[in-house]
Amino acid sequence: MVRALPLLLLLLLAAPASAAPLAHREVLPNGIVLLVAERPAVPIVATRVFLRAGAAFEPPDRGGLASLTGALLTRGTARRTGPEIDSAIEFVGGGLEAGAGRDGLTASLAVLKRDLALGLDLLAEVVLSPTFPEAELRRKVAEIQAAIKRSEESPSTLAGRALTRMIFPGHPYGRPVEGTRESVGRLTREDVLAFYGEHARPDTAVIAVVGAVTIDVARREILARFGGWTRPSSQPPAIPQAPGTPPPGSEGIKRELTQATILLGRQAVRQSHPDYFPLTVASYVLGGGSTSRLYARVREEGGLAYAVGSYVNPGRYGASFVVSAQTRTAEVPKVLDTIRAELTRMAREPVSELELALAKSYLIGSFPLRLDTSRKVTDFIVAVEVLGLGLDYADRYKASIAGVSAADVMRAAATYFAPGTFSRVVVGEAP
Repeated sequence: MVRALPLLLLLLLAAPASAAPLAHREVLPNGIVLLVAERPAVPIVATRVFLRAGAAFEPPDRGGLASLTGALLTRGTARRTGPEIDSAIEFVGGGLEAGAGRDGLTASLAVLKRDLALGLDLLAEVVLSPTFPEAELRRKVAEIQAAIKRSEESPSTLAGRALTRMIFPGHPYGRPVEGTRESVGRLTREDVLAFYGEHARPDTAVIAVVGAVTIDVARREILARFGGWTRPSSQPPAIPQAPGTPPPGSEGIKRELTQATILLGRQAVRQSHPDYFPLTVASYVLGGGSTSRLYARVREEGGLAYAVGSYVNPGRYGASFVVSAQTRTAEVPKVLDTIRAELTRMAREPVSELELALAKSYLIGSFPLRLDTSRKVTDFIVAVEVLGLGLDYADRYKASIAGVSAADVMRAAATYFAPGTFSRVVVGEAP
């Protein structure tokens, strides 16, 4: 029965998938990319506006500017104050929020179909006429600084920040999205106005509408509110791709803790690269769950770690592959040796038929969970648009994972798992 399991899983993976795009796509006259996914059975309509105004576009001496700008977007417009905006959307039981990440700034709306007009009015206001009030700015600065201070007590956060500096030296991806307490404290309303004025523009915007709405209605409603947004004559700001993997570094961050946090990482490849799918499968076999090699060796057999795993972290301008572990301080050398040994073994020995089938089954079987709500669909279709993956990516993902062979996994591991190419961070007491 056990021997038949891989064959059964592979037969399931080989089942034909629908080739229909997940959403309709068109470009409006002013350059906005409009994405519409009709879900007639879902009474809620989710809408997301993505602007190419994330932390990667900040001036190097203005860390946290995108995050602050996103936090302020709903705190006042030319027509309403922040509390008035909150009251209007709460009255209809909807949600309106905004924030910024590494690559972009987003404003997201969720309302019942009957309240779509009001919701879109509010969404258009916060995107097209935010005022960034000084009092709100000071309050948000204090909140962000407090959050950064709290995060500095988290070993995983400290390790992650240190590792990204080493993986992406000199590139915007190497800087923390939230900035530092010092950089955020220096930000002014003028900084926010200048940043938003430069980067909020229709020709780099993506608007996704998902739910009980037709393509024609979505187009009409979006054009009515965003169609007059004028495209600038200048070219939009651009960010370079991260350069190749730098020489590996090592950093120890001393903290008085009973356990240590370990991160190993290096640059990897984006989803558009042919190696991405073999690397994703290889990462799952190595450290993707309770059936992974690292889990078996480090946690179950050796009892060396509380948690261990690996993952691929893709982005528009660069990607990384990371191995993480938490263990007792005295066990750090053993855990590091075990991780290095397993990285090396992945490149030298083919994975078993069962390992390969289990990895592919999980990766394909869990994929629909990314699309089980309207909000998740908006997130997904915006992401594939921003990353240039195409609206058929969901189907191609499943087919591409299903097509990965044991030889593909070993080749990807030989390329990306060489232990000597990884930077290392350890947070905790020195062992």
